[in-house]
Parts: sequence; C-alpha cells; structure tokens
Amino acid sequence: MELLVFHTLVIAHIISGATGAIAFWVPVIGRKGGTNHRRWGQVFTLALLCTGSFALAMSLLSLYDPMGTHPQLVGRFDEVFVRGFFGHLMLCAATLTINLTWYGWMLVRNRSRQELNRTRAMYAWQWVVIGASINCAAQGWMMGEKLLIGLAVVGVATGVTNLVFLAKEHPSREDWLKEHVKALVGAGISVYTAFMAFGSVRVLPELALHPVMWAIPLAVGLTIIIWHRLAIDRAARQRRSTVAQAA
Repeated sequence: MELLVFHTLVIAHIISGATGAIAFWVPVIGRKGGTNHRRWGQVFTLALLCTGSFALAMSLLSLYDPMGTHPQLVGRFDEVFVRGFFGHLMLCAATLTINLTWYGWMLVRNRSRQELNRTRAMYAWQWVVIGASINCAAQGWMMGEKLLIGLAVVGVATGVTNLVFLAKEHPSREDWLKEHVKALVGAGISVYTAFMAFGSVRVLPELALHPVMWAIPLAVGLTIIIWHRLAIDRAARQRRSTVAQAA
C-alpha cells in the first residue's frame, strides 16, 4: 500500500511538473503583462504548487521508509544515500519550490502593498525553507555529499533575501518586479533540475549527482533572471527620462 501511494505521488508529480515546465516559457519569452502572460503564469503557479506539494509528500515517505519506497535502488545505493537524496534533499527542494512559487505569485498580486505580503504564513515559510536547508546541509556534511550543501546554500539565501525584501517599507515597482522574476524563475529552475537530477536516478543512476545535471538548469535560470533584471532597469530609466522631458 505504501509503495502504491508513493508511485501515485510520483505520477502526479511528473504530470504537474511537466505542465509547469511547459507553461514556464510563455511568461518568460512572451510579452509581459499581457493576457497570455497572466493566464500561463497562473497555470505555472498552480502546477508548481502541486508539484512541490507532491514532492514534499514523497520526501516524507522516503524518510520514513527509504528502501521500501525505492526498491529499484536496492543493491545500487545504501539506505543512508537514498534517505539523504530522496528524503532530506527532496524535502529541501520541495519546500524551496513551494516557497518561491507562492512568494513570487503574492508579489505580483500585492505589488508594493507590503502589508498584504507580511502575513504569518509568508514569514513562516521563509523559516521553514531556512530550517529545511540547514538540515539538508547537516545531512550532506555527515554523508560527505557536497551537492546537499550546495542546495542548502540556495535555500538559506532564498529565505534570507525574501525576509530582507519583506522588511522594506515602500518597495518600488522595480523592487517587486525583480523579486517576482527571481522567485518564479527560481521555481522554474527547480522543476528542470528535478527532471534532470532526480529523474536521472531512474534512468542513469550514476549521473544523479553529476554537477552538470544540476548546473545546466541553474545556468539557464540565472541568465534569464539577469536578462530580465536588466530589462526592468532599462524600462525604469526610460520612464524616468520620459517624465523628466514632460516636466
């Protein structure tokens, strides 16, 4: 029964993750602020929240019974590795995905109205991500797996930078736009990383912890974030120039 539940979660996770991975590119490439941007952004957000929730449930089951939920890995990896990779690492990735998706979506809904962003749930999720990341780093240290520590650094940095933004009293339009891009593109990075890294365990297990499997989505995502941040700054300069000329 436990294995059946886990396999059901895996199927649901793949379906929602694939939906999010496809929807991700419409807001990224398309015209910003338009109907398609909003519609596909909503699809992406819902899909990623589901994906992260399924991954969270899978990680908890993996922590409870690592080898029972991954019988195909018996004889290939020991229990410590399976619990660390599919339990602690996936727990960190899942909470990070949910956090980034929800945070990015709330920012575009609330914009500069910080009082709507500063909810107990919003603050709680930042500390949940930081706590899961610290645990992931500790497990990686004990296992001697630097990859777990690397993801933990991303998780802690995300929680801390989100808290820093929430501390701003009057964020500008550029501030919340940059945070919105950072969060939702970051969530997109997590989806593609999961497909390449966690998925490779089932196809080519020896590639699961290869740095390239994690570096490719990260490099693409960072490029997208930097490009959009520069575009936001250019648009802001153009608006200020137009206002100055009109004055």
